Amino acid sequence: MHNVRVVYRKYDQRLHWHQVMRYLGEDSYGVWLGVPPNSVSQRGEEPEVLHSQAHVQLFPRDRWFTAIFNDEPRSTEIYCDVTTPVTFGETEFTMIDLDLDVVKKRDGTVYVDDADEFAEHQVQFGYPQDVIEAAQRECDWLFRAVATEEPFLTTYKTYLDKVR
Repeated sequence: MHNVRVVYRKYDQRLHWHQVMRYLGEDSYGVWLGVPPNSVSQRGEEPEVLHSQAHVQLFPRDRWFTAIFNDEPRSTEIYCDVTTPVTFGETEFTMIDLDLDVVKKRDGTVYVDDADEFAEHQVQFGYPQDVIEAAQRECDWLFRAVATEEPFLTTYKTYLDKVR
């Protein structure tokens, strides 16, 4: 298994979250990467953040989102970033974070986060109308899907077992 650098950027191309993860496999939902407990990620040039829990991440092909699935005891079970479709390289995956996030807590609560940031950045960065519409459409679908559809129900657990 090889490592892949995951790089999120904002629409103005500035570096956002980035992390090195281990390739776990690919299925009909996309490419899965993961890290064991005590991995680190970094936002831009800020200090690294230590993650005490294992987590896996799904990078779908030709969709406008990525999804993180956290192991217990983290209270956020699933965290979906609405993004441009992922650009897959051999050693690096890149995408543009479009601000909207869909979060599923371990107690089953689902909510959309950063809608205000999405609205602000549409103006600040001049998001094209087709990007706005695709992001909103994906966010609306994710809001329903994280509680009712695979890979958000059980599929991810197979991959999480590989990094615990």
